[in-house]
Amino acid sequence: MADLTFRQRVLTLVGQIPAGRVMTYGQLALLAGQPGAARQAGYVLNALLEGQELPWHRVINAQGRVSTHKLGFGKVQEGLLRAEGVMLDEGGRCDLEHYQWWPDDRPGGGAPRLL
Repeated sequence: MADLTFRQRVLTLVGQIPAGRVMTYGQLALLAGQPGAARQAGYVLNALLEGQELPWHRVINAQGRVSTHKLGFGKVQEGLLRAEGVMLDEGGRCDLEHYQWWPDDRPGGGAPRLL
């Protein structure tokens, strides 16, 4: 994925997120090669055109919540996640430890180890 633009890498990663799993914006930016560019990853998703078949709803914030309420899509996104089996608590938060997905082909595989 090194030859792709940041936007292309973000969209490729989003397309790989399996149903019933989520990624955070920060995680998406990290895996797309720009650690700390969570907001920019969000801008890429915000610019998606209607009719694109990417599972944009599987990308959430680092607190395990949807960030699309201000855009008018929060309830829609929560509904799509619930329909795929992602459990959200009363505050709209999912358990990232359970639902967060990491691609297997990441260097080292799986979630990064925190020191």
